[in-house]
Amino acid sequence: MRAAGPDTPSLPDDPWALRALLAAALAKVDALHAERDALVVERDGVAAERDALAERNARLEHLLEKLRRMQFGRKSERLPEEQLLFAFEEVEASIAQTAAEAAKTSPEQREEQRKRRRAGRGRLPAHLPRVEQVLRPEATACPCCAGPLVEIGADTSERLDVIPAQFRVLVTKRPKLACRACPGTVLQAPAPARLIEGGVPTEATVAHVLVSRYADHLPLYRQSQILARQGIEIGREMLADWVGTAAHEVMPVVRRMHEILLASPKLFADETPMPVLDPGRGQTKKGYAWALARDDRPWGGADPPAVVFLYAPGRGAEHAKALLRDYGGIVQCDGYGAYKAVAAERGLTLAFCWAHVRREFFGLAKGKGPIAEEALRRIAALYAIEAELRGKPPDIRQAAREARSRPLVEDLFAWLVVQLTHLPRGSPTAEAIRYALNHRDGLVRFLDDGRIELDSNTVERAIRPVVLSRKNALFASGDDGGARWATVASLVETCKLNNVDPQRYLSELLTRLVNGWPQSRIDDLMPWRWDTTAS
Repeated sequence: MRAAGPDTPSLPDDPWALRALLAAALAKVDALHAERDALVVERDGVAAERDALAERNARLEHLLEKLRRMQFGRKSERLPEEQLLFAFEEVEASIAQTAAEAAKTSPEQREEQRKRRRAGRGRLPAHLPRVEQVLRPEATACPCCAGPLVEIGADTSERLDVIPAQFRVLVTKRPKLACRACPGTVLQAPAPARLIEGGVPTEATVAHVLVSRYADHLPLYRQSQILARQGIEIGREMLADWVGTAAHEVMPVVRRMHEILLASPKLFADETPMPVLDPGRGQTKKGYAWALARDDRPWGGADPPAVVFLYAPGRGAEHAKALLRDYGGIVQCDGYGAYKAVAAERGLTLAFCWAHVRREFFGLAKGKGPIAEEALRRIAALYAIEAELRGKPPDIRQAAREARSRPLVEDLFAWLVVQLTHLPRGSPTAEAIRYALNHRDGLVRFLDDGRIELDSNTVERAIRPVVLSRKNALFASGDDGGARWATVASLVETCKLNNVDPQRYLSELLTRLVNGWPQSRIDDLMPWRWDTTAS
């Protein structure tokens, strides 16, 4: 064995041992080279993966920019096919509504409408079950000789009827009775009144279409597709005819409901955008659905809850005046200036909404803003008191608010004033505080009247269906489509507030109206009267 120096390892003298040692060293070198090559490959793979991800990210950013342009650019003004179909049905419903109004005073127009419907209605499928109604004359004796009458024939008509999840054909048979002894004497029961004269639907079927459209937010072209799956070929334009005619028929009931609400001591008011088609430009414009609601249940009031919608082409004070007319009671609303203008002109009392104040701070609290979090905590204390007072009489509510809520409210506003002095004028928190301070008079009004709520969420819940309609249908066919939505939605949403089935209500309502329900008893047609009103 050769001696090793300070920098030289000990090496064996035997050649075979040296060979073995060299072979081991070479194997180690090869392993190191292989490891190095693997690292290079791995590095290249990481680089390739990084480049692929960068390329994919660039493609996604390009797609995102394209989507933004499609959403906010000029392409957004082009109407999708589904929305174009919806526009057609709304225009057709408008035509039907106008025709229904003209037919009220023109027998010629009425007969023309009947012929047009009869010519285009087709035949009802044979597989649908038939329910036969036989309408016999009240008299069964000959009016001339008092002899018995015999049946010599009958007029038979078929109309499409519907019960939940099942369509059927309602067969109305009117036998003709004649006297053998008196030639020419024929008696027959008169044909029942129909909402859609010359058409196939019963009033229940029309109600089903209305509920599907305005309660379930299902456009008419989709309803037509659903009917087609059962072999019932009724086009969108025919459904639109039914909707327009029905909307015209129920309009007096909604007008009267508006009058009833305006006789209430306290109401809620709100408005929300409602996109409508602008026929002259082929694009949409912003209309507004205005809502007037009543719900006295939180303070034990006897008046039933209700909501009436009015459509308006704008958001100006003149539309708030049309909604409130000559009302002089309490209106609970947000701080929108149109309501303030009406209040200044007509002397009504405004109570503002604490939920709107809370929303101003809510987004700020998500960013861990200490002032916003404290404001929300203090407002939550007011809501906790209100939860205990819900359903109690106004005097008890007012007394409890005086003792428990007023100190909290006064302390809150004093605290807000102090906080405002420490904030930059343009900061979001300062703006939220100024909103509360600027509306203080209306916000504290609930302390003096037990009938006033802490917020206007009642009307906001009632107006929520507009948002659903916007998602499913986008817009109405101009101002007349918006007005038609307001008419039918008023009845549908009031039914919901009173736990009344809108399908049953609208079916019976249309039946009563076409059979000449007296105007003097129109109050009996309100949704909240339905369970107690005789047919």
